[in-house]
Amino acid sequence: MNSRGAISYLGPMATFTHQAAWKVFGQEADYRPAESIDEVFAMVQQGEALRGVVPVENSNEGVVNSTMDLLVDSSLVITGEVVLPIRLMLLSREDEKESIGTVYSHPQALAQCRKWLRDNLQGAVLVDTRSTAQAAELCREKAGSASVAGELAAELYGIPILHKDIGDWEENLTRFLVISGRSAAPSGNDKTSLVFSIKDRVGALYEMLKPFGESGISLTKIESRPSRKKAWDYVFFVDFDGHMDDPKVKSTLEELEELCLFLKVLGSYPKGTVEADD
Repeated sequence: MNSRGAISYLGPMATFTHQAAWKVFGQEADYRPAESIDEVFAMVQQGEALRGVVPVENSNEGVVNSTMDLLVDSSLVITGEVVLPIRLMLLSREDEKESIGTVYSHPQALAQCRKWLRDNLQGAVLVDTRSTAQAAELCREKAGSASVAGELAAELYGIPILHKDIGDWEENLTRFLVISGRSAAPSGNDKTSLVFSIKDRVGALYEMLKPFGESGISLTKIESRPSRKKAWDYVFFVDFDGHMDDPKVKSTLEELEELCLFLKVLGSYPKGTVEADD
């Protein structure tokens, strides 16, 4: 099968990652679902897909650890991002919620509507699945069950929406990244992501962040993660405004490299906006 232009994504069909990929590349692209985030990276790395789409963080549940770790270890780079509003629905073939004894969904989706489920389906058994799409597929086949999933899953799997917007938070956003083997050219409205580790000394983190302020570069995010190489050793993920080819950014990165033990630019790419939920 020709992989030219193929897009891999965390599947199966109708996951929120699939929906994010549609937003970026359109519904007619050649999509290749993967069973895990690791497999999305592997498919792009091995040339089975030109680009991949993976979740990286949710506004309420935090970062997706496997994506963060793979960005550090992989040679792939970030070339785009999309931020989706996550609207959770209760899908079921049952006509009344009182007939539902089992609810399937991804653990994160269940966590994001915990209060609604407690108040409305107190006696139901909650069953974790690999994805919201898998949950929809399971409840389609089993009487007395429901799934927590998105509108796309309801459409593609042909399951009625019993209740809309059951999430516990009015604002629930997930950020997805596009990964590729080739860097993105400057667009004029970019951000850059990088990861670094610092020497264990007083004021080390302050020294690393100081060049950004001196250069007038705006930091938009900083996140620490265990390095997995040594106990109590951490790496720091930073997002900031600008493209790595900008002269000001280039000089700042050169200064940073002399201050840290490890530094890797994860990619420069056009800033994403919150996509409307169709």
